[in-house]
Amino acid sequence: MAKCEICGKSASFGHNVSHSNRKTGRMWKPNIRTVRANINGTNKKVKICTRCLRSGKISRAV
Repeated sequence: MAKCEICGKSASFGHNVSHSNRKTGRMWKPNIRTVRANINGTNKKVKICTRCLRSGKISRAV
């Protein structure tokens, strides 16, 4: 499964619940993107979630 390298966010699990209250398994997946980022002065490819990307926890490579 995909996992954010910054915050560690990964898939979470729960149930679909029908009108008759039958429960089936489902999962919520994080929105993971592979981006080139500037880490410690070097450009690397990292897998991060879009929330970390938007909040500026990492700076993209130019």
